[in-house]
Amino acid sequence: MARVRFFLFASYWMGWTALFLAPLAIFALAGAPTRPIRAATRLWARGILFGLRRFIGLDFVEEGREHIPAAPCLIVANHQSAWETLAFLVLVPDVAIIAKRELLAIPVVGWFLRRSPMIVIDRANGTQALRTMIDGCQEAVAAGRSVLIFPEGTRGEIADPVRFKRGVEILYSRLGLPVVPVAVNSGLFWPGGATARPGTVVVSYLAAIAPGQPSAEFLRGTEKAIDRELDRWRTAAPAGATAGI
Repeated sequence: MARVRFFLFASYWMGWTALFLAPLAIFALAGAPTRPIRAATRLWARGILFGLRRFIGLDFVEEGREHIPAAPCLIVANHQSAWETLAFLVLVPDVAIIAKRELLAIPVVGWFLRRSPMIVIDRANGTQALRTMIDGCQEAVAAGRSVLIFPEGTRGEIADPVRFKRGVEILYSRLGLPVVPVAVNSGLFWPGGATARPGTVVVSYLAAIAPGQPSAEFLRGTEKAIDRELDRWRTAAPAGATAGI
């Protein structure tokens, strides 16, 4: 039955995405206007979340949303599933998400992502990727937008300790923004591939970390904060609840 539900969801995903071919053509002819494209991208993500709820029985709740400041901030989240990549387009509507270049290869969706809230980097091009990331983040902040990064660099298993790549330290020091750590337990329910199970993903926003701390102190503190929150679910994680790389 789980396979049937996922097949129905995958079919819905393809059909829903195909509906955006017409808007894509219209936006392309209109010179790729930013705001309508962002709105369309959020609408697409909402549709995928609806499909997960309708066909899989996978919903979500948010905790601690009051920790997100009104002014731009740097949101730092762990990464266990494709779920949070989609969901944050809806949860923080105007956020600039730092994402890997491979996402642009997705038909239709890639076109929208390139022109919407994403800051796309090519991780194989180390120095240039870092420069692109910093410039894109500074532009987003100047426009009044928050920035979201998954600093582990790839999806991990819920049992794994949280370990960040060093790029997030540079962003912290360069942007001078408060940091909101976020713990997500999506790997319990949609770990990757053709597997998803019913349940409720919890998105837990933790107390903000002030700018100006030493980089190493910031890094350790943020990792530990998310790790402590993930401990809420680790002991209850079912066998096989791992995230694909």
